[in-house]
Amino acid sequence: MNPRPFFFATSLLFILNISAQDQTVIQEEKIYKSIDGIQLKADVFYTAETEQKQLNPAIAFFHGGGWAYGSPSEFHGACRRFAKKGFVTFSFQYRLSITEDSIVPHPEITPVESVKDARSALRWLRENAASFKIDPDKIIAGGQSAGGQLALSTAMIDDVNEASDNMDISPVPNAILLYSSSVNTVEAWVDMLLGNRRNEIWSISPQHNIKAGLPPTIAFHGKEDCTVPFWVVHNFKEKTILQDNHFELISYEGRKHYLGEGNDVYATYFDEEILKGSDAFLEKFGFLYPIH
Repeated sequence: MNPRPFFFATSLLFILNISAQDQTVIQEEKIYKSIDGIQLKADVFYTAETEQKQLNPAIAFFHGGGWAYGSPSEFHGACRRFAKKGFVTFSFQYRLSITEDSIVPHPEITPVESVKDARSALRWLRENAASFKIDPDKIIAGGQSAGGQLALSTAMIDDVNEASDNMDISPVPNAILLYSSSVNTVEAWVDMLLGNRRNEIWSISPQHNIKAGLPPTIAFHGKEDCTVPFWVVHNFKEKTILQDNHFELISYEGRKHYLGEGNDVYATYFDEEILKGSDAFLEKFGFLYPIH
């Protein structure tokens, strides 16, 4: 018997097994912030391959739900996908304006608290970059709907911060991914959530805090979105590029607020086509290298 074919087959099987192991996504839970008796968690995703490297890129995701509903689990499918592409990914919990009895709004928690948590999350991520083996200069923030507003807030809402945050650490990401994102909080729903604090509505609105020097951003939006009308995002794009910011807006005819309606893998947030568009954007700015 010629041992060479057997040796070759065994070696190939060993290599394939190692490759499969490297692509197995590991999920962990970390506490990133404790506030008013609440422990806020981050779901972390990575592979054995990224664990063996230093300075991996990272993506921090914030779920949607109108600052009152939703769960970090809604981004788990996307987190696993991007983890297999070499990112360390995070899906962050943040305070929601809903009571334990499911009453909205919460008397003490508003979208302002959600913004504080998002900015705390990015500071925590950058502060602990070495322990997560990520590059502090390759952190992307992403979000859907209200989560998109939170992703934008990490770069734009400078004056809203948790008093306990380390202000020497920047919460500004290096790029932003938006999916059906809210860009203007001056609306009836947010006014209701703020209650007697409605005078703070302007302070957390990306539309009313546009400035130069923002991270490169891409937004995916349906033209039939009735929750965040397309023209609102288009207007935001026009105003932000006047400040020499890079902002790409990808529109979809016939699609509504849930761009991946019917897609269970990505919680109806988007589909693989949209995520491939996200890949192309990340490649263009040096956060993702094509896998051949």
